[in-house]
Amino acid sequence: MLRIYLTGSAAIEADQIAVSEWRTVGRQGRLVFAMLAAEHPNAVTRDQLIGELWPVDPPPSGDRALTAIISKLRAMIEGSGPSAIGISSSFGSYQLRLPADCWIDLRTAAESIDKADGALRNGDFKAAWPLAQIACHIARRPFLQGDEGPWVLRTRRELQTILLRAHECLAGIYISSGEYATAAVHGNLAVQLEPYRETAHLLLMRAHAAAGNRAEALRTYEHCRLLLSEDLGVSPSIQVEAEYLAILRSS
Repeated sequence: MLRIYLTGSAAIEADQIAVSEWRTVGRQGRLVFAMLAAEHPNAVTRDQLIGELWPVDPPPSGDRALTAIISKLRAMIEGSGPSAIGISSSFGSYQLRLPADCWIDLRTAAESIDKADGALRNGDFKAAWPLAQIACHIARRPFLQGDEGPWVLRTRRELQTILLRAHECLAGIYISSGEYATAAVHGNLAVQLEPYRETAHLLLMRAHAAAGNRAEALRTYEHCRLLLSEDLGVSPSIQVEAEYLAILRSS
């Protein structure tokens, strides 16, 4: 199977062939490849690529520069990459040619967390756990360090959302399995990623309460309440308030 990694150290792997050295195409070539791989099977227009390569002030020679980058990228793929991969061009757009069973980490992370959430809702913790772990492992890796174009920033936000959902999913799984300390770790990480997300605070409260750490659960609620009140001018949701009252009533 052809495997494409865009998080961490971008790489192409297949049949004991690995391409992870991008010096011949440079940072811009790596970025173009990442966009083509992430958007596959859709094509990416030249204008989209130019806008990502030069997001602030595209040079007058941007069109020629992109042609040169694509040429180098093709040479690298055809010279040292798996034979099943290539770049097609038509009507001012480029498309990466990939086998039908190609594995791409960004796509796998998104699909895995959706399946994990579905399994968790159905109470299938055994199925949810490995899927959430896969999503977490991929989404926490850095993405195209050194690039700051609009597509890169949007993809980083999407990865952060996947990571947040993965931590919440894992917190729920570990609460259900009685591993409350590990659940609290994932709950804390979720809160750090998105301090205003009440579901993250709720899971952290539940983890602490289930572990018998009532005081920490109440401190988590108070932190959530103050954050929402002082920064957003709103009160916690009905679900968070209900959890808080249940903890107060517990002995």
